[in-house]
Amino acid sequence: MNTYFRILSYARPFRRYIPIYVVYTLLAIVFGLLNFTLLKPLFDVIFEQSGPVDVSKYLEKPEFAFSIDYFLHVFNFYFLQISEEFGKFGTLVYVCIIIVISVFLANLFTYLSGVVLAKVRAEVIRKMRMDIFEHVAQMHIGYFSNERKGDLMSKMTNDIQEVENSIVQSLRVVFREPATIILYFAVLFFMSVKLTLFTILVIPISGAIIGGITKRLKKKAVESQESLGRIVNILDETIGGMRVIKAFGAKKYITKKFDDETGYYSDVNVSMAKKNELASPISQFMGVSVVAGILVYGGSLVLNNTSDLSASDFITYIIIFTQVLNPAKEISRAASVIQRGLASAERIFKVVDTESEIQNISNPRSLTSFENQVSFENVSFGYEREEVLKNINFNLQKGKTIALVGPSGGGKSTIADLVPRFYDPTKGQISIDGINLKELELTQLRSLMGIVTQESILFNDTVFNNIAFGLEGISEEKVIEAAKIANAHEFVVQLENGYQTSIGERGSKLSGGQRQRLSIARAVLKNPPILILDEATSALDSESELLVQEALTKLMTNRTTLVIAHRLSTIQHADEILVIQSGEIVQRGTHQELMLEEGIYKKLSTMQSV
Repeated sequence: MNTYFRILSYARPFRRYIPIYVVYTLLAIVFGLLNFTLLKPLFDVIFEQSGPVDVSKYLEKPEFAFSIDYFLHVFNFYFLQISEEFGKFGTLVYVCIIIVISVFLANLFTYLSGVVLAKVRAEVIRKMRMDIFEHVAQMHIGYFSNERKGDLMSKMTNDIQEVENSIVQSLRVVFREPATIILYFAVLFFMSVKLTLFTILVIPISGAIIGGITKRLKKKAVESQESLGRIVNILDETIGGMRVIKAFGAKKYITKKFDDETGYYSDVNVSMAKKNELASPISQFMGVSVVAGILVYGGSLVLNNTSDLSASDFITYIIIFTQVLNPAKEISRAASVIQRGLASAERIFKVVDTESEIQNISNPRSLTSFENQVSFENVSFGYEREEVLKNINFNLQKGKTIALVGPSGGGKSTIADLVPRFYDPTKGQISIDGINLKELELTQLRSLMGIVTQESILFNDTVFNNIAFGLEGISEEKVIEAAKIANAHEFVVQLENGYQTSIGERGSKLSGGQRQRLSIARAVLKNPPILILDEATSALDSESELLVQEALTKLMTNRTTLVIAHRLSTIQHADEILVIQSGEIVQRGTHQELMLEEGIYKKLSTMQSV
């Protein structure tokens, strides 16, 4: 129940809709009930029982009063007037007109209540979807290494959809359907206490059976949503890695993997369907069984003239009771849907409740400019139990360039990730201008930095929006200026729509060199005092590398730079080069100094110059 109430908590800002929803729903129920109660006078006409023995009290029109007796009195007053003036046919037409009006009003208020419910549903789901999106967006980088992207996408889409269905059904179950049953049973009690007491004996039995079914649904619902998350993940990996799949002839393998998962998902959903579909027939069977019992028991009383109901009363009673079966059936159906919704909500709230390992402290310090240096002091770092960095010490002074080189897997990228605080060191500290990074406000810290990585991170948007990404109120002139510095303007103006050209998913419509130059243009436009370059030219051909390296050189001018280099020729003019191996600094110095030493740097440099 805690999960259910937590879902409903998203509706708190929209509680202003509740009173009007309640009014519309009650009116829809009342007019719907009136449709069937009007069958009695209709049957009276048909069965030539046009009224009670004593009709004198209905001969005068009553004074207005907001009560059931008043409306009944008014109806009977006109009923008698029309009966005397127009006969049975006129009375029949009168009753039918009232029924048509009542049906129209019942459907009108049902529609209006549905519209109100749709507004609440849409706003609640929007709020919930934004909640999980904002929470995922602020999670630390390590979180995405442990979580499958497809599963996260499934939680934001399919799980939210299940919760949406659950909310709609539950709101009806919570108010509309129980209110309908209560009002209908009130009328049934009014008509015959004896028969109604007989009918309600089946409700606890039916409820117990349906309750047992729905409890089993929740476990299967969790398995279903987890499997759907794995399906989305396989699809994402397949579409993203289609070149590799085709190149290595792995279509059979990936197809079998997808088939196995979809088969499991199918089996789970069939199992759920068996239980889900069982609730409604049981509810309806029990209800119809009671109707049959009423027909036998009540019919015998009417036939033997021992009942307080006339023939028309009894038929009306049966018709009204059959209408109770519909909301009862809706409750049983909704109970199974709610279990799926609750299972999905628990998966969503598991994400929402996960705390990011990288957060601002309660009163972070402000830093709006970079004046001195970035310092690593005895920094060590490990992913879970694996230690990646060991006792790293260096100072990156303002306006200087430090290059990180060494074998792959040595920890160079991890050092770069620690500066914008994508991770926190497990030992030691990193500081900017003498202030520990953990004491600084995250947004301000990262606003001081520009990052260009080996993989160009671009979005399915226009060239303009990719360069101006994250910045507001940027003019086209500034974007063009940044593109020129990054050697990107020449190829951009040749695109179909220039800077308003959409570049496709991850920039798929551009070459690797073009994508990288747009990433550099983005960093140029941001104009950060600290620049982090993570092997920005390693994946490019020679021509593209020259253009990108020229753009990087312009970008690095008079800027504090931490650069990770694969090609050592690109960092020979760095103020200091740190050679990283197995998480430790094994050599340090300028290019000239390191070439005079026997070590890894000289070995790598010699290999690349061959």
